[in-house]
Amino acid sequence: MPRPAHFTDAQSPATLRPLRHAALAAATAGLAVLAMGTPVAYATLGAHSPEDARPVTGAAVRGKDYVETRLLFGTERPDAGPDVTDRQFLDFIDAEVTPRFPNGLTIQDGRGQWRDSHGAIERERSYELTLLYPASEARLRDPQIERIRDAYEKAYAQDSVARLEERTTADF
Repeated sequence: MPRPAHFTDAQSPATLRPLRHAALAAATAGLAVLAMGTPVAYATLGAHSPEDARPVTGAAVRGKDYVETRLLFGTERPDAGPDVTDRQFLDFIDAEVTPRFPNGLTIQDGRGQWRDSHGAIERERSYELTLLYPASEARLRDPQIERIRDAYEKAYAQDSVARLEERTTADF
């Protein structure tokens, strides 16, 4: 059985409590300085901007520079025509995407929501296509991706196909 702790007057719980609060406040302030100081760290690491910098986690950075492009395809047609079916979408992938990105891609089913020009919330089944390619190929891939977007918009009477991009690091 542990023995009860004995405190001198200088170490009594009443005198230690303010010290603990002060230490906690100092630690919290230190974290705030670290969080606010992040942009400065980018400059000291030699990156040109925060977008170019990779997060430093203490672990070795693996892989090479890649671009991840995600395209969001809706399936409802604004002309009240029938929704794009799974088969139609997969045929579109086979005809328009695979020839341009034969090394691989990822498709995920989704549910999308957006506000139309009349203010109404529209909901529809959707697909998310993820393309991953070396950053050195970004200029070559850009027009290919735009052709994919244009082809889908024309084939299925879509107002748009959303495009999102991020630079990342990948290791295979």
